[in-house]
Amino acid sequence: MKAESKIAGVILSIFALIGMALIVFVAGFIALVMGGMDYIALLITGGVVLYILFVFNIFHFFQTKKRKVVFASIAGAAILISSIAPIKDVYTHLIPTVDAEVNISKYEPFSEFGDVTKLNEKATLQLTDNLPKLDGATALYPLYAAFVEATYPEKEYSAYDSEVIVSTTPYAYENLFSGEADMIFAAAPSASQMEIAEQKGLELTMTPIGREAFVFFVHQKNPVDNLTVEQIQNIYAGKVTNWKELGGENDTIRAFQRPEDSGSQSALQSLMNGIPLMDPPSEDIVTGMGGIINEVSQYRNYKNAIGFTFRFYSTEMVGNDKIKLLEINGVAPTKENIRNDTYPIASEFYIVTAGTKNPNVAAFTEWILSEQGQELVEKVGYVPIKD
Repeated sequence: MKAESKIAGVILSIFALIGMALIVFVAGFIALVMGGMDYIALLITGGVVLYILFVFNIFHFFQTKKRKVVFASIAGAAILISSIAPIKDVYTHLIPTVDAEVNISKYEPFSEFGDVTKLNEKATLQLTDNLPKLDGATALYPLYAAFVEATYPEKEYSAYDSEVIVSTTPYAYENLFSGEADMIFAAAPSASQMEIAEQKGLELTMTPIGREAFVFFVHQKNPVDNLTVEQIQNIYAGKVTNWKELGGENDTIRAFQRPEDSGSQSALQSLMNGIPLMDPPSEDIVTGMGGIINEVSQYRNYKNAIGFTFRFYSTEMVGNDKIKLLEINGVAPTKENIRNDTYPIASEFYIVTAGTKNPNVAAFTEWILSEQGQELVEKVGYVPIKD
C-alpha cells in the first residue's frame, strides 16, 4: 500500500471514528432519555464493530478467508452478548401490565359518552354553588363521580382540571393537605401521610362511607387458588420465595408492590402488622433531566407473579381475564363475603377532610351517608357502610 494511500486511509479512519462516535453518542442519549438503558451496550458494540469493519476494509485486511471468519466470529459473539439485555427488555415489555386498560374519561360526570351510575330518582341534595373540590383514588372515582352527577349542577367536570378530579391516592392526600381539595375519597392514610398532616397542624377527619376487599391476584395459569394471611405475610417478608412451598410449581415468586403512600401499598403495610416488607422488584427510571432513579416496577403478568389491588378496581375497572383473584383463608373476595364479614381482608374507605371551610362539605357528607347515597355505593359495585 502506497504511503499516500496510507495517509488518506488514516485521515478517513479518523473522520469515520469521529462520525461514528457522534452517532453512537446521540443514539445512546436518546435511548437513555427514553428509558432504554439496556440498549446502550448494544449501541456501543455495534458502533465499534462497524468502525473496525470500515477500517479493515480501508487497509485491505480481509485478504484471506481465515481473517474474515475470525472477525465475523468475534464481532458476532460481541453483538450477541450485548444483545442479551435488549432481548430481555423486549420480552419483558411484551408481557402485559394489569392496570394499563383503565379509561378514566368514561366515568366523568355528565359526559356524553360516560358510564356513570345513576339514581332512579332525583337526589334530595342539590348543590348550586360553593361546590366542594373533590379528589381521590382511581378505584373510587366511579363512585364519587356518581355522587357528583346526582347532586352537582350539570356541566363539564374534567377528571384532571375541574372541581372533581382524580389524581390517585398519594396526590389526593397532597392536594388535601395543600387546600387544593376540600375532601378526598380514599383508603386510610399511611403513617407518613399522617405524619405530614401533623407537621402541618392538620386534623384529619375520616368518615367511612363503604367497604371494600383488599385482594391478591396471580396469573390465571398459576395452580395456586388460595393463600392464608400468614402465607401472604411470609411472601412479602421474603420468607417464602418459591411457589412450590405453597402447593404450586417449582418457580421463584415475583412479588410486586406498589409505590409508597398509594392506597393499596398502605393496605399491604397494614396487613403485614409490623412485619418488615422485603424490597420490591424495581427498575431504573430516567428522570426529565437525564438522572437515574429506582422505582417500584409496574406489575407485569408473569406466570410466577403475585400482585394486589382492590376488588372493584380489578373486576370492574380493569376486567383483565389473564389474572385470577385468590381466595384468602379459603374465602373468595365477593361482595357477599365482604358484607357478611367472612372475607378476612375487607376494610372501610373514607371521605377524608382536613379542616375545610367549605359550607357544603358537611351536607354533602351527610347525603352520602343517607339512604340515597348508600344506594349509589351499592349500585356502583361497592358494599355500603349502612344496609
